[in-house]
Amino acid sequence: MRAESDAFFRRLLETPGPSGDERAVARVWRSYAAAFADVSSDPLGSSHATVNGEGSPHLAIVGHIDEIGLVVNHIDDDGFIWFGGVGGWDPEVLVGQRVRILSRDGGVPGVIGKKARHQQTQEDREKPSKIENLWIDIGAAGAKEAKERVQIGDLAVLEQPVVDLGGGRMVSRACDNRCGAFVAAETARLYAESPGAARVTGVASVAEETSFAGAYTSAFSLAPDLAIAVDVTNVSDHPSTSKEKLGAVAIGKGPSLSRGAGVHPVVFELLRDTANDEGIPIQVEPAGGETWTDADAVHKSRGGIPTAVVSIPLRYMHSPNELLQLDDLEACATLIAAFARRLEGPITTE
Repeated sequence: MRAESDAFFRRLLETPGPSGDERAVARVWRSYAAAFADVSSDPLGSSHATVNGEGSPHLAIVGHIDEIGLVVNHIDDDGFIWFGGVGGWDPEVLVGQRVRILSRDGGVPGVIGKKARHQQTQEDREKPSKIENLWIDIGAAGAKEAKERVQIGDLAVLEQPVVDLGGGRMVSRACDNRCGAFVAAETARLYAESPGAARVTGVASVAEETSFAGAYTSAFSLAPDLAIAVDVTNVSDHPSTSKEKLGAVAIGKGPSLSRGAGVHPVVFELLRDTANDEGIPIQVEPAGGETWTDADAVHKSRGGIPTAVVSIPLRYMHSPNELLQLDDLEACATLIAAFARRLEGPITTE
């Protein structure tokens, strides 16, 4: 990956942007995209980067820019902060994590607390952790001090740095889905270097983890002729996962294309053929219904938008240490840019 693209991806990963407040990370995305595209944003905060604005057909590449997070529910008399989830958490991964609360005065550091094992009964130890039994400790001496720094409704993210593991593999708290937002921008950049007939708009959509709001509104306002949702996907290349049930997807073997119910067959076939012709390795995973990506909103917009899903394989999704291989990420942008250059007319099911 070129140095500028790598630096951009790392800035996306490090910048907080939980569902509901993606402003900081959206600014990073728009600043990068402004160098090669016409950039705009909508009232909800989704960002758009358009290349070859007079071209046809119009392809939208949608990657959500929000991450899962936490929300402050209550501050008790002792200054401890009780919280809820924003997006889908396994509470077990939250125990002992450091957090950054996005307060009005900047990031407030804290740690997620739980009764120490030494104080637990045998019954306590056998029960799974629940969010309602965890709290955030910001080191406040009491409620007054805590409320001077934090307010009800403040959002928070886990405080985890990007870590390189070697061999082109890295971990971050926010691969889901800064990967998709990165690909949306990077595809637009690659396409701008060698455009075809199509108009291409990269979309960094908001609030996928909670409502798909950004995908609904962007698809409606942009009215593309076809779309590709770019997200991350769970792999089956680690212990205790069934390939027979979920399909065989692994990191390091290229982007994964969803096939089946919920994705448009013609768009899938064009993507597959592009990959084969360009020598880009891909994987195929089953889609039995909802894809649980922005595609579920986009394809139902207006009179219907032919939509496919291209995903970056990811280990340990919705955890503090989501693991990916950078080659898969780069290949995803290369594939979609090559696909865009082949577009010459509308997509139909005929």
